[in-house]
Amino acid sequence: MIKKYLASFSFFYARLGYRIFIRIMLSLGIGFMDGFGLAMFLPLLQMADPAQKAEHSLGNLEFLIDILHKIGVSITLPNILMVICCFFLLKGTAMLINSFYEVSIRQLFILRIRLSLTKLFTRLAYKSFVNSDSGKIQNTLSGEVNKMSQAYVHYFNAIQQFVLVAIYMFFAFFVNSQFAILITVGGIVTNFLFRTIYKRTKQASKRLTTGNNQYQGLIIQYVANFKYLKASGSLAKFNTKLINTIHKLEYNNKIIGRLGGIVTATREPLLILVVCAVIYLEVTLWNGTLSAILVSLLFFYRALSALVLMQSYYNNFLAVSGSMDNMTHFQEYLEENVETDGKVEFTRFMECIQLENVEFNYGNRNIIKNINLNISKNQTVAFVGESGSGKTTLVNLIVGLMPIDSGNIYVDEINFSDLNKESFQQRIGYITQEPVIFNDTVFNNVTFWAKPDEANVKRFQAALEKAAIADFVDTLPDKEHTMLGNSGINLSGGQRQRFSIARELYKDIDILVLDEATSALDSETEKSIQENIDKLKGNYTILIVAHRLSTISNADVIVLLENGAIKQTGSFAELIDTSEKFQRMVNLQAF
Repeated sequence: MIKKYLASFSFFYARLGYRIFIRIMLSLGIGFMDGFGLAMFLPLLQMADPAQKAEHSLGNLEFLIDILHKIGVSITLPNILMVICCFFLLKGTAMLINSFYEVSIRQLFILRIRLSLTKLFTRLAYKSFVNSDSGKIQNTLSGEVNKMSQAYVHYFNAIQQFVLVAIYMFFAFFVNSQFAILITVGGIVTNFLFRTIYKRTKQASKRLTTGNNQYQGLIIQYVANFKYLKASGSLAKFNTKLINTIHKLEYNNKIIGRLGGIVTATREPLLILVVCAVIYLEVTLWNGTLSAILVSLLFFYRALSALVLMQSYYNNFLAVSGSMDNMTHFQEYLEENVETDGKVEFTRFMECIQLENVEFNYGNRNIIKNINLNISKNQTVAFVGESGSGKTTLVNLIVGLMPIDSGNIYVDEINFSDLNKESFQQRIGYITQEPVIFNDTVFNNVTFWAKPDEANVKRFQAALEKAAIADFVDTLPDKEHTMLGNSGINLSGGQRQRFSIARELYKDIDILVLDEATSALDSETEKSIQENIDKLKGNYTILIVAHRLSTISNADVIVLLENGAIKQTGSFAELIDTSEKFQRMVNLQAF
């Protein structure tokens, strides 16, 4: 019921629980203290106008005077002023508590959203990730989370004003039921007037969120492909696409701003019109006097002020409600695509990896076909074949990045479906063609932010030595404390690759994956790094996805793939002698 009719309330309740009701109770306290304080002004008016009858002047709120009499407080000017001050001091205290509490639960709300997204994103299946919109991911994890804070503030400010409207209506009804009826009519009329604005604001908010997702995606591509766009003279064309998206964003921002301006600008005039109408009706039709109806009018004015503020806050909430819809859909997407994992913890690779009749589909395409393969501990296995033959995909299946569609993979006789993949992947070093360098120090890049204690520093130095990058680090001005810059911009390709290798070796791994790790390097650098990798042979299980066949001449086993199937396996020398396809590949590269 709540989800159907109060979807926004359900969104906040799911993350804050009972705390929402504490906020509402504090709002009730503020409203009642304000109402009681205002009600006590009527005895003051009666003192100023002795001709007015004191009895029943507060209507059903006359019990306040009765309570004062019972506790021995006479109706005198000092006593009434003291009671009014007490009520408003209590109101101020409630407002202070409400303000502090609001800050606490708002931060808790944002904290829980950030933590939830981070945990879910960490568990997102890789296959789902590669099919995701990177712009939407970045926009949701950054900009949309900030808008959630705005949504929270506006939504609960609207609820607080709604509570105040209800309380002032309650007081107005007890003093004079006619005013309660007028408040209700006024609320219905103003809500009808603003309904179209609410609808247009919500539509513009959804368009704005979609546009922000597109904009973030374009920015990611703009930065990542800047070199190509610059070199190919395509910056202007891409920039035109970016500018069009910016114009759409600004248009929707303008629409939201104008609609909000209409709500703000019309609030006071509508309020005064209704108040003037009420005064006129009370004096001319119901023969009231201004002194007698002033407190009732004050309740009426307060109620209408709260009502219009509620409408304004609600419109502001709708302006960012598209972000809340986007957040909900994104969380649902993450939850639906969580990586399935087994419960068997992996401690160390001891024997072999076995693939039995493994197949993998991408959509309707069969990418990997009936693969049967054994990989023994500390064996170096290379995967070769033409582009699109399935080399990288097969390795991704072996390391658990992609789920197989049929067949079985066993690691030390443990079925992959029963294996806790994260514990298995922690024993894997993965090096790609584009090495990963973080905008941090050498030490943090290699150790992944480990504590610089004696043991870790020793492991760090050993990893640098194995990766043949220790001498270079010694030449840096701040040694291991030198910042490497964004994506290692200050390093050569070979240096970035060596730091990437050092990081994986620091981890104390069992399996080292090299996915065309040297194909982007010049021949001399490639040869140097290959010699370092060859020194690791026999100490690790090494899986190599190779394009340049010169880099795999020392592999124990070479797996030749064709159209997702194993064409042939053997050593380099064996394939040269027995495989015409492999011979052609070698000859084409002038090996």
